[in-house]
Amino acid sequence: MNCNHLTHADLAGHAEFRMGRRKFVRLATLGAGTAMFMGAAPARASGGIEALLLSCMDYRLVDDLTRYMDGRGLTNQYDHIVLAGASAGASHPKLASWHETFWSHLQVAIDLHKVKKVVVVDHRDCGAYKIAVGPDHAKDPATELAAHAEILGPLKAEIVKRFPHLEVETHLMALDGSVEQVG
Repeated sequence: MNCNHLTHADLAGHAEFRMGRRKFVRLATLGAGTAMFMGAAPARASGGIEALLLSCMDYRLVDDLTRYMDGRGLTNQYDHIVLAGASAGASHPKLASWHETFWSHLQVAIDLHKVKKVVVVDHRDCGAYKIAVGPDHAKDPATELAAHAEILGPLKAEIVKRFPHLEVETHLMALDGSVEQVG
């Protein structure tokens, strides 16, 4: 039997999938109780979550991003979209094929999770920025900050234009995990 194309009728014929309503409810209750006992987070109310985080794919900063968001009290309170270059991936002309992905994800985050803000975290020594704006953008920290500000600023303005109800934050993370606000 091909498990990728099972129907309810297929499952009903197999003893291991037959179960009465009471047994199902008992098992479901046991599972919920076990999840609570194990410290699993309760299901979110339909009121939504706090934010959508846009960050780069750089493997060096995944743990730092999580620590940063947790440190802000946003544990399990944000959706996360990853595009190489973060703001550059969402808005720079050299990476244009990804732009609609960002806007579509943002709309889904608003529709499904009622996000209240967008948090964009670029990072220093970003390879996608080197592709988009050239390697000279990172010749010194001030030039690198200015290059990020040139892309973060217009992206923030476009988010606010399309979704005036959203708050937008723009940041730059160093490779040591420290974060500074940009703009």
